[in-house]
Amino acid sequence: MTRTTTTPTTPGARRSRLRWTTAAAAALALLAAPVGAEAAGPAGPPLTGKLTMTGDVGDYVPGVVDDPVHDPTIFSDRGTHYVFSTGIADPDDPGGVFVRRSTGTLAGPWESVGAIPLPEWTREYGVAHLWAPHVVERAGVFHLYYSASSFGTNRSAIGHATSRTPGDPGSWVDHGPVLTSEPGDDFNAIDPMVFRDGGTWWIAYGSFWSGIQLQRLEGMDTPVGERIRLASNAEVPPNAIENPQLFKQGRWWYLTTAWDLCCRGADSTYKTVVGRSTSPTGPFVDRDGTPMTEGGGEVLLERRGNQAGPGALDVVRERGRWYGVHHYYDTGTGGTIRMQVREVEFRDGWPYFSYGPGDR
Repeated sequence: MTRTTTTPTTPGARRSRLRWTTAAAAALALLAAPVGAEAAGPAGPPLTGKLTMTGDVGDYVPGVVDDPVHDPTIFSDRGTHYVFSTGIADPDDPGGVFVRRSTGTLAGPWESVGAIPLPEWTREYGVAHLWAPHVVERAGVFHLYYSASSFGTNRSAIGHATSRTPGDPGSWVDHGPVLTSEPGDDFNAIDPMVFRDGGTWWIAYGSFWSGIQLQRLEGMDTPVGERIRLASNAEVPPNAIENPQLFKQGRWWYLTTAWDLCCRGADSTYKTVVGRSTSPTGPFVDRDGTPMTEGGGEVLLERRGNQAGPGALDVVRERGRWYGVHHYYDTGTGGTIRMQVREVEFRDGWPYFSYGPGDR
C-alpha cells in the first residue's frame, strides 16, 4: 500500500505549495564531500532519549505553507544533517523528494530547502508525488532511491539518482527505475532501503502484497538473484506492512518495519516493529522467537501522547550512537505530519526508545 502526505483539512480545501526556484535552493545548499559511515557531530555531550525538535519539522497551513515530512530518510555529510522525505501531493503538479537540513544537531534547527525536481518518466505511474526516499553514500557519491506509484496499486517503480552535493536539489542526476512491479506480481516495488554488508550491497523493499523483500544489488542500480522474503503482517489484511530498515549493532542485524495503516491523520494506526537475526538475509524473529515472515515483530514504537501513527523509521549513526527519525501525525493540530528524532537505545540485545515530556 502506498502513502500520501495529505493532512486533514476542511472539505474542499486545496493544499498550496511553497515555491522554490533551483537558484534559491542552490543558494541554501552546502557543498558536500565524502564521509564515512558515521556522521560527524557537534561538540558537547551526545544527545539522548527523545530529542526536542526545532525549526522546520513539518507544518501545514492551508494556502500558506506545505512542509511535508512523511517517510523521512536521514543521513549526514561533513557535519550537516539531511532529511529527505515524500514530496508535496498535487496530482496537477506532482512534488519531487523534499529536502531539509540542519547545520546544528540532529534536533535542529531544521531548515526546509525545497524539492528535487520530479523526473518526467515517473508520470507514467500516475504519481501525485514521489514517496519514501532513502539515501546512502558510496565513495563520495550519494545515491537516492525513491518510489513512484499511485495509491493502492502495485504498478510501481523504484527510481535512482546520484549527486556529490546532496543539499543542492538541482544537482541530482536521475537514472530512471532500478526495479518495477506490475499488477499480477506478488510484490510492490516501493519503500526502498539500501545497505551494505561487507562488500555486498542489498536493497530491501515492499509494501503489502507478499510483504518485505530483499535482493542483492549490483552496481548500485541492478537488483539480482532471488527475492528473499523477510517479513509479513498477514494477520492484518491485506498484509499491512511496509518501510523496511536494516542495521547492525554488535552481533545482531535488526529489521524494523511499519505495521498497519498510515495516511489517516490523527486516526492513523501505524506502529513500528522490530526483529533480529545474525544475518541480513534472516530469518528475523521477535523476542518470542516468532519469525517475522509469520507475523512476528516486537513493538518498538506506537502511538504516544500527541504522536499518532509513528512510522517509516530510518537510522543514522553519530559518535558511536544510533539515532532514528520517523514521522508522526500530531493529534494536537488535527493530524499535521511532523518528524521526530530519537536516540536508539539497547537493552538485552534489543533496541528500544525512551519517551519524553508529553508522552504517556
